[in-house]
Amino acid sequence: MQHRIIVLGAGYTGAIAAGRLAKRLRREDVTITLVNAEPDFVERVRMHQLATGQVLKPRPFSEMLAGTGVELRLAKVTGVDVGRRTVTVAGANGANGANGANGAAELSYDTLVYALGSGWNAQGVPGTAEHAYEIAGRPGALRLRERLARLDAGQTVVVVGGGLTGVEAATEIAESRPDLDVALAARGGLGDWLSPKGRAHLRKVFAKLGITVHEHAAVTGVEADRIVTEGGTVIPAAVTVWTAGFAVHPIAEATDLEVAGTGQIVVDGTMRSVSHPDVYAIGDAAMAMGAGNKPLRMSCASGTPAAWQAADAIAARLTGGKLPNASIRYFNQCISLGRKEGLIQYVTADDRAVSAVLTGRFAAVYKELICKGAAWGVANPTLGLPTRRRPVTRKQVADSSTVQATA
Repeated sequence: MQHRIIVLGAGYTGAIAAGRLAKRLRREDVTITLVNAEPDFVERVRMHQLATGQVLKPRPFSEMLAGTGVELRLAKVTGVDVGRRTVTVAGANGANGANGANGAAELSYDTLVYALGSGWNAQGVPGTAEHAYEIAGRPGALRLRERLARLDAGQTVVVVGGGLTGVEAATEIAESRPDLDVALAARGGLGDWLSPKGRAHLRKVFAKLGITVHEHAAVTGVEADRIVTEGGTVIPAAVTVWTAGFAVHPIAEATDLEVAGTGQIVVDGTMRSVSHPDVYAIGDAAMAMGAGNKPLRMSCASGTPAAWQAADAIAARLTGGKLPNASIRYFNQCISLGRKEGLIQYVTADDRAVSAVLTGRFAAVYKELICKGAAWGVANPTLGLPTRRRPVTRKQVADSSTVQATA
């Protein structure tokens, strides 16, 4: 009996994990099913570009996964039963699983890779869900794109959130629409996580683009045409763009998996669930520890190596190979500041800023190469290096059959 591997979510981490597993394991021994609601890969790190009207290169999975042996299942995940080792999906297609009247299906697995990622986090602030726009995914970015296109010159766009996403959104909008009045509201100081050199460059670019900065301005309310801060300050906003953090997909918290207070699945160093050894979690969905025993932040920078780690660990356990033992660490933070400017902030292994930075046009090119490299890595999950597909051991196949027979 083939060992059934299901990967939930085809963002950077899920797509990489599925492709890497396909490179590591023999097709006659395993089936690998990648479940995703959309037929093409979304470059999430470019959503601020999409929102400002830029055209992104289409990346259909039919081309990216061609010849890999990975089956793409177009469906929305609606539930996971870790006791029965099943996943329920809606809008399902394909032959794997029993389809219901509304396209519902139940898929059985031997190993599950949970990579459903995250979405925007309204933080419970009144009016945010009703009035704010978000760019955590393609639907939100396209909605914002349509709204920005209808704005007249002189109208105000306020970006809420002073993190990486907020900084990139504010600068991209200001550069592409110099006729608008763009502002950013940050809970802390502008770029307060950066080195002094990094902060100085960020302020220089904001000033050049004419972006108004409201520092130490925690937002407590969002209305149709303004936001209100904790101190009672009212800031006019024809459009409010909310980038104040991310929230993980809620499905994991509804299962028997051990999750952290954030709703993320608690995993060990191989990205394996500490409560259910047949489940792995990667990317934003995982509570994983990195260098210095600090939780990895939600980012492509940590998600990609986590996907490598999980795929290699699954392959090792199935084939009797050596488990990966690499600690996931950080090297830099790559920030686009429009198409002409950038900031590369070098960091310690546990993500603390050091004095070294790259700025200007060279940094913008560097960031663009990183984005292209991340997309290339999805289609080339073993970094283009030759790999050997190894057989699953007989013991593993027997164990899988026994579990399914007694489930």
